[in-house]
Amino acid sequence: MTNQLDAEEEEIEDEILVPEEEEKIIWPRYFMHISYDGTNYNGWQRQLNGKSIQAEIEGALSKLLRVERVVTIGCGRTDSGVHARNFYLHFTIAKEIENIDDVFFKLNMMLPFDLGLYKLWQVHDKAHARFDATERSYEYHIHRVRDPFVHQFSTFFPWPLDLEIMQKGAAKLLEYKDFASFCKSRGGQRTTICDLRTAYWEILPDKLIFHITANRFLRNMVRAIVGTLLDLGRGRITLDEFVKVIEGKKRANAGDSAKPQGLHLTEVKYPFID
Repeated sequence: MTNQLDAEEEEIEDEILVPEEEEKIIWPRYFMHISYDGTNYNGWQRQLNGKSIQAEIEGALSKLLRVERVVTIGCGRTDSGVHARNFYLHFTIAKEIENIDDVFFKLNMMLPFDLGLYKLWQVHDKAHARFDATERSYEYHIHRVRDPFVHQFSTFFPWPLDLEIMQKGAAKLLEYKDFASFCKSRGGQRTTICDLRTAYWEILPDKLIFHITANRFLRNMVRAIVGTLLDLGRGRITLDEFVKVIEGKKRANAGDSAKPQGLHLTEVKYPFID
């Protein structure tokens, strides 16, 4: 998953468009649970040039709710081409939605087919999609045999790999807290400390899935870890050298980032969501 979400995260401030004299008015806040195929998008975050998931959702909400602009705050930020099976966002507007079920249905019909809305509901006015998230999980998918039906959601990697040493490398990650070595340069993060809770490879016939869970992720962190573990598996570095990469805290010492299409944000946890 990061926080990237690969972290894939950056600092995002709440933007509530409200006149200064009305700043103390409490407006209704809503949470959305969505998923998306990130293939055709330049990531979650809206930007001046390029298609984003955030811009698609904000545009649809503005039209449907008949307001000039809706500003959404996501649980994190996924990079270009990265997917999310579970993603949460919130938005605040000046009027209460009278029929949430009707808006839910119409919004799903308006959104492109590579975006899916699972749930829309009202929350308390302080609930925050990013800062209230306590845990995020990612999967990185690798297929070992060419398959035209999965290439959009998995990375083809046919080279021989030492899976045992890759599993040991993944376990080593859990011994550390500072992941500056796997952080995108100038990522904007205030700290490179993450509470990593799981990291392991699931080995299947002709397929590998890397699982990783933490309280937060740094920009590009998961893909950088996977790329370095693949170097370890190919014998380009030893396990001792992999440990030195972690301890060196320099991105230049780690491997290249794995390709984006294999990365999936799979879970985000909140204390107020079952």
